[in-house]
Amino acid sequence: MKHIFAALTFFTRLPFWRLGSVDKRYYKSVVPYWPYTGWLTGGIMCLTLWVAAQALPYFAAIIMALIARLLVTGALHEDGLADFFDGMGGGTTRERTLSIMKDSHIGTYGVIALISYFLLASSLLLAFPVLTACCIVFAGDAWSKLCASQIINFLPYARNEEEAKNKLVYDRMTGKQLIAAIIGGALPLVYMPLPLLGAAIFPVVTVTGLILFMRRRIHGYTGDCCGATFLLAELSFYLGAAILYRLWQ
Repeated sequence: MKHIFAALTFFTRLPFWRLGSVDKRYYKSVVPYWPYTGWLTGGIMCLTLWVAAQALPYFAAIIMALIARLLVTGALHEDGLADFFDGMGGGTTRERTLSIMKDSHIGTYGVIALISYFLLASSLLLAFPVLTACCIVFAGDAWSKLCASQIINFLPYARNEEEAKNKLVYDRMTGKQLIAAIIGGALPLVYMPLPLLGAAIFPVVTVTGLILFMRRRIHGYTGDCCGATFLLAELSFYLGAAILYRLWQ
């Protein structure tokens, strides 16, 4: 339970820290429990979307759902997405790429990436009836976090611990932690309509491609890479679901 508590404290801005403190060693192994935070953030998105859609235009309800998670997480993943694209777009060498990613200022590539992400995510969710969209955002959050979490198992950290933004480097998952992560990421898929379950393949392919790309560009991963990988995996989940939904109709 301390690992899940540490994950909720680390990956959200909700005041879990008021309930008690957690030793730093638990934060080094929060990634396997990242999918469980998806139950919370995905659930908040789902609830916001459903309630808002009862009184507002559907597109406005989708935007509110996306904003709700952004507020809960403190834009943690969106910050990673912007830094990732700034670094990969503006850096020509490994050292320069990592330097740009560490810079707190947002650049042109980061702005374009964020605008593109929100436009694509909202447009794709608009393709579904509200109840189906609720199931997709809930399942997609946890599943995409499971897929994104695997970068710590396949890549080394690209910097040393002293240079890390959070001053810690995640530990690779043990066998038990991997099983826990799989359970946390896969269970919400039971809420997906059966014809759309194939969408789960899309984040797997996306994360695999990103791992290969990061291995070649920066020889590892950073915290920004984790956030960016999650959002891109989730976007691919929405895309896959939209394609399958269109074929299903």
